[in-house]
Amino acid sequence: MKIKTNRIESIDVLRGVVMVIMALDHVRDYFHYGSFFNDPTNLETTTPILFFTRFITHYCAPVFVFLAGTSAFLYGSKKTKRELFKFLFTRGLWLIFLEFVVNNLIWTFDLSYSFPIVQVIWAIGVSMVMLSFLIYLPKKVILGIGLLLVFGHNSLDGIVMEGTNFQSIIWYFLHQQQMLVYGSDFIFLIQYPLIPWIGLMALGYCFGQLYSKDFDASIRKNWLLNMGFAAIGLFLLLRSLNIYGDLIPWTMQDTTAKTIMSFFNVTKYPPSLLYFCITLGPAMLFLYAFETTKNKLTDFFLIFGRVPLFYYFLHVLVIHALAIIGMLIFGSNWHDMILDAEGFMNENLMSYGYSLFVVYCVWISVVLLLYPFCKKYMMYKATNKDKWWLSYL
Repeated sequence: MKIKTNRIESIDVLRGVVMVIMALDHVRDYFHYGSFFNDPTNLETTTPILFFTRFITHYCAPVFVFLAGTSAFLYGSKKTKRELFKFLFTRGLWLIFLEFVVNNLIWTFDLSYSFPIVQVIWAIGVSMVMLSFLIYLPKKVILGIGLLLVFGHNSLDGIVMEGTNFQSIIWYFLHQQQMLVYGSDFIFLIQYPLIPWIGLMALGYCFGQLYSKDFDASIRKNWLLNMGFAAIGLFLLLRSLNIYGDLIPWTMQDTTAKTIMSFFNVTKYPPSLLYFCITLGPAMLFLYAFETTKNKLTDFFLIFGRVPLFYYFLHVLVIHALAIIGMLIFGSNWHDMILDAEGFMNENLMSYGYSLFVVYCVWISVVLLLYPFCKKYMMYKATNKDKWWLSYL
């Protein structure tokens, strides 16, 4: 059954691709051997296939946030400024609520909420709230603010706070990933500092102008091509010079493979300028290449791209549940998968996990399992546009 829609398919396809790739990283979190204790980007312990399994999933969060800004622009093109403000402000608050109440529960299965984490849903929510005010500014000013935050925030890397005083906590939320430990029964992890994400959503909003109805498609493709190569070129230049754009410089290693991994080992928390360049540059080229492409493969990814929030929560829930089922099957203590503050860095999880081959098999299985549910929900949304609450899900 074909559903008529005014949505731009290439944007939804790109979003769908990164959503599917995102599931790989989350399966690795719950299934790979040693994932609870080892960083896959640690050059001393990782392997090339593990490193790049993690690296390819770097594309997910920035594309997700950037396209959220683009979608806001396209939504606003059919609404008044007041209507757009109301939507962005209320949806942003709703996402913040979902982060703390729903997302934390399905990530940890901890009913006491003793280990809350602020992640990408939080970052999108706060960025939407901020964007709801920015939309009243001229677009050139919004663009300037976005560029300043994205290109300039690495100049703040030298500011490092400590402790749990009010000033420090504010800074953690703005620009420093931090774990706050309050005794043995409460841990709060600030994983997505806000400054660069707010800037990225502002840029995504301005980017939406390229997809206005009166914008020439050939000019748009030229912009996509030029911006894509420019971002990749800027990454290669700045990364080679090691002068600006990432908290951790790359270094020559004892093997070529490790040197390559060091070069591409960019910082995600908070996301560096170079992290954005090497993820959004290829994303622009993807939009250029798939501007008019339509086949069974793009239709497959399109399904996930049109129901991103539904898919996000469902896939985390399923992956976490499957990890517990696996423990039950193989005789492990499934309670170890209740990730609360008391059991943080549970030593039982040191010997838990499966090979990367199993991780990839579970990933493919999860995506295929969720496909019919996402398709059904997509069709429900498309045929029930009169239900206002669906725009919040």
